[in-house]
Amino acid sequence: MNIYDIAACSGVSIATVSRVLNNSPSVSPKTREKVLRVMQQESYTPNAFARGLGLNSMHMIGLLCTDVSDTYYAKAVSLVEKRLRKDSYDALLCCTGNDPTDQKKFLQLLLSKHVDAVILIGSAFKEDAQNAYLAQAAKEVPVVIINGLVELPGVYCVLCDERNAVRQNVHSLLHQGITRILYLYDVLTYSGCQKRVGYQDGLAEAGLPEMPELTVQVPKSIPEVRDAVAALLKDGPSFSAILASEDLIAIGALKALQNAGLQMPVIGFNNSILAQCASPGLTSVDNMLEILCPTAVGLLEKLLSGEPVPQKTVISSRLVERETFHAN
Repeated sequence: MNIYDIAACSGVSIATVSRVLNNSPSVSPKTREKVLRVMQQESYTPNAFARGLGLNSMHMIGLLCTDVSDTYYAKAVSLVEKRLRKDSYDALLCCTGNDPTDQKKFLQLLLSKHVDAVILIGSAFKEDAQNAYLAQAAKEVPVVIINGLVELPGVYCVLCDERNAVRQNVHSLLHQGITRILYLYDVLTYSGCQKRVGYQDGLAEAGLPEMPELTVQVPKSIPEVRDAVAALLKDGPSFSAILASEDLIAIGALKALQNAGLQMPVIGFNNSILAQCASPGLTSVDNMLEILCPTAVGLLEKLLSGEPVPQKTVISSRLVERETFHAN
């Protein structure tokens, strides 16, 4: 028995059955009782799509992230899902990896499930200048990106000012008299590019040239970062502080310093649980997920209600100072 059978047995339309399922006040008590009685007699269990029929809403939001095992993405997914649940929305999560083909495939999968909107977590979903697959999706449902920027109609972005955060980190180290700052990063997504440009901005504003040998790309792996920094300490250019695009990378660098018996300022990014558990405690930029995620969900709900919202919302970061902020 499906929703069409319930409608036929009750002598009402499918839309009326859907309104009963959604507790709409527009259904008379008599009609509601009749429909519910048929459902009880037939032991009918409605599915999500049936509830959405007639009201043009599934109350289901699709979520995309690249890898939920990453502490940053795991925290973001948790915050988004918690806020959605609080506001009576369900969430459907797909972890895509970094392959653009898979990202497109899973976005289409979410759309095929008739979600009301899609939230992309992170800045890894930018394909090219046109972003045709996102543009097409945004014609069907609202698309919200958390901490990424894609400027397209129907795409709304809530992001942290990470460029300025790294710029300020450079200035903080310069105020300590440190001019040779090693910058470690893994990938150049939109977020990665913003951080790297912030590093360049900080040096340029102090009248210092960027030294290519001090801007080093590393794998996102603590052992591999440790080994890369150990090699730099042995044979590479000299440096007196380290900035990292992620906490995990910063911790790999810390391990290399500890193994070499050295101490210098190290600043990570994301203020993750890794930064809090590190020994010594890792200074890290808090990119304000606790604000970004609820803000993105609130913005989305306004969109679904037909309210106007800005296409770009920028939130400032804060630096959480721990033991690795100052040279000892």
